[in-house]
This record gives sequence, C-alpha cells and structure tokens, in this order.
Amino acid sequence: MSDFTEIAQVFALTDREVWLLAARHGSARAGLIATFVNQASIVPDAPRVVVGLAKQHHTWQAVDASRRFVLHLLAEDQIDLVWRFGLQSGREVDKWAGLACDDSALGGPRVKEALAWIDCRVEAALDIGDRTIYAAEVLAVSLERTAPPLTMRRLIELAPPECLRAMRDGLLRDGAVDAAAIQQWRTQGMGE
Repeated sequence: MSDFTEIAQVFALTDREVWLLAARHGSARAGLIATFVNQASIVPDAPRVVVGLAKQHHTWQAVDASRRFVLHLLAEDQIDLVWRFGLQSGREVDKWAGLACDDSALGGPRVKEALAWIDCRVEAALDIGDRTIYAAEVLAVSLERTAPPLTMRRLIELAPPECLRAMRDGLLRDGAVDAAAIQQWRTQGMGE
C-alpha cells in the first residue's frame, strides 16, 4: 500500500483549475465544484473532456440521468460560487436561487460571467466504486472573458478561515463515504 503522505506531496505540486459543473434533469438544476476535469482529446474535430463525479452528490444523479452537463471555468473573482456550490448540498438548498444564469443549447444551466463554458454530452461512463468517470463530447464552447482562472492553490490562499474549516469538514465526510464505496466495489471484485 502506498504512503498517503507521499501521494499528497506529489499531487500538491500540481495546481488544478476550479470548475463549476452544472446539469439539469427535468426541471431540477444541480451543480457542484469539480476538480477532476481534463481535456481528453487532441483531435480538433472531436473535442472531449473527462470528469469524475462522486456518486453521493446530487449533481451526479442529474448527470447520470440526463447524460449532459455544462462546465464553467471560474475566475478568481468568482470565489463566492465555490462556497455556494461546494459547501452545501443541492438536496438541502437551492444553490441557484438569485443567480444570473441561462440555458445552454443542450438545456443545461449556464452561469453568466464565467471565464468560459463548455457544453458536454456524455459518451461513456465508468463506475469505479466511489465515483463515475464520464467521457463527454464537447458540443459547444465559449471563452467569455479574460482573467486568471481560479486554481486550487489560489482558492486556499483566498478562503476565509470559516470556509477552509467547512472545506476540510466536507473532505473528511466525503472521504469516509468514498472509502466505504471503494471498499465495497473492491470486495465485489470490480477493482481487479
């Protein structure tokens, strides 16, 4: 078994962008802050992304059912969206209340003022126990404005102490749920 401290040190060298992932299933809108977002194709005529969503989240249900989502690259001046979409559950509150948004061509909720947005259709899904990895076709994209994107390192630097505590508490809570899901998946022989 690998040493988690060493793994954490290696990944601390990276600085991932912070994305808002939004979806709609029926009339219900959902959204969360996603850090597992990557370009998945270098083919100009076949752009793709890959995202990973934990299955305990409300947004996972919307993406899994609708097979569509909208990615929003956030700017540093949009850090409040991280607290809105990252520190509370859409099962308990309407994260969209009072937020300026419209619909993408695929019908997903699109937040105005994001640096960029990417409208996606799921092509494939891989269940890995605690989360689902989605490969998605990029159907539309728009660079809306220029500004530095919000990264994880910058998010930590800008976060007020109460938000840092809430983030850590959420990570601990989600980590326990994820660990149980991974163990169950491995016990069922899926991890071999």
